[in-house]
Amino acid sequence: MTTDILIVGSGCAGLYAALHFPADKRITIITKSDLTSSDSYLAQGGMCMLKNSADYESYFEDTMKAGHYENDPLSVEIMIKSSPDVVNDLVSYGVDFQKEADGSFCYTREGAHSDKRILFHKDITGQEITSHLLNEAQQRKNITIYEHTCLLDILCEGNICYGAVIENEDHSISRITADYVLLATGGVGGLYRHSTNFRHLTGDSIAIALKHGIETKDLNYIQIHPTTLFSSKIDDRSFLISESVRGEGAKLYNKNMERFVDELLPRDLLTKAIYKQMEEDGTDFVWEDLRPIPAEELETHFPNIVAYCKEMGYDVMNECIPVVPAQHYFMGGIRVNHESKTSMDRLYAIGEIACNGVHGKNRLASNSLLESLVFAKRAANDISENYVPAQTEGVSLFSFVTEHTDTKALADEYKTLVLPKLKGASGS
Repeated sequence: MTTDILIVGSGCAGLYAALHFPADKRITIITKSDLTSSDSYLAQGGMCMLKNSADYESYFEDTMKAGHYENDPLSVEIMIKSSPDVVNDLVSYGVDFQKEADGSFCYTREGAHSDKRILFHKDITGQEITSHLLNEAQQRKNITIYEHTCLLDILCEGNICYGAVIENEDHSISRITADYVLLATGGVGGLYRHSTNFRHLTGDSIAIALKHGIETKDLNYIQIHPTTLFSSKIDDRSFLISESVRGEGAKLYNKNMERFVDELLPRDLLTKAIYKQMEEDGTDFVWEDLRPIPAEELETHFPNIVAYCKEMGYDVMNECIPVVPAQHYFMGGIRVNHESKTSMDRLYAIGEIACNGVHGKNRLASNSLLESLVFAKRAANDISENYVPAQTEGVSLFSFVTEHTDTKALADEYKTLVLPKLKGASGS
């Protein structure tokens, strides 16, 4: 198979990037599971936005402080200042953020934020955003999407990526050649006992990057979310109890139903406090009390959480629920620049698998959707503005890949005939 641009992953980053390529480019998206089994769908709390210029310094400082000042300041600036543009795009696709009576956006607050600046749609903001992006992508004639298609490896030579090796839904193996490849494969949560991530998100792109010597960054920076609904079943994906719940007044108690911590601490600090309390109590969880939140607000702002807890046997209106920290987010990943380009030519990384330095050592709540979208669009724009087909002076890279079955012959011809021309065209 040949395509112009191959995107690996169908979460918000992959879909949003696909929507920003010119209509004359053939876009192929492959996804490891079905189209709705991406962590983008699971985001509950919301997405940050620079609501006015007066909030910039505060938002910037909150992000830097949460990241222990290991963030890349320029990446943070780009993300914050790009947020209104991203929101305008999402609204144009039909995304319905909560509004006030006068039609203005309604904002909520989460831990480590000094002000309310988070847009939301009930407690299923990620689903609201990603489903509209998917609907838009499915209407574009130049975008083709394949489900249950797994990335096994990239095709590369001389630090140039020219496609991927994939396992199809019928378990056959194929090669896809492309002018450019974008990795949007999500996080690493499937490797953990307690994780809010889907089980199939196992860091495949990181393994591929390490294999091919592609630069990575901060692979040990793993964020643990302080509050997920406790389950004794090992195979269960941890269900997130959104930070917005604590932002709206929920409390945390020890085994004696005594409050033991400031619930709005940054995630890493709150997680440490919960682990410490669990050790002191000799328990596998602590208690979270949603009853300080008015019942009407629970029903309107957090209906999915209320319903899921009820399904699991807990009535949040009348009792506390057991919560435990769980792996939630990957701040490290494949190192990229401010246009999401990796250290390998023609290869980009976006979304959670990429590390552009926005989050530093610890992600500020609700920056993940925004960061993914901002830098996905920058990747698409960078490729579009500097597009060089993998074909120079009549010599097509695609023809060598597709017309040769002998791997050694392909490699020899590629090195002697195609690679020098590609290097000359790209200026590398």
